[in-house]
Amino acid sequence: MATKEKNVWILLVFILSGIVIGGLLGELASQVDWLWWLSYGESFGLSQPLTLDLSVIQLTFGLTFKINISSIIGMVLAIFIYKKI
Repeated sequence: MATKEKNVWILLVFILSGIVIGGLLGELASQVDWLWWLSYGESFGLSQPLTLDLSVIQLTFGLTFKINISSIIGMVLAIFIYKKI
């Protein structure tokens, strides 16, 4: 019997895979003239990585999100498929 916590993790995996696959399809669609709108999106995050130098170890942090229309569609489809399962 599946618990609610397992269902949340499965939903998270579905959503992340929908975002990644949708983002890849959006980048491929940017090459096609009549599908350009699928690659329309925004990028946000740290433009310059944050570096923490502790003399013994140096840590560099950086994170950037690039969201486009097809990744949003992929996320919605993933949630729809999850609800059907």
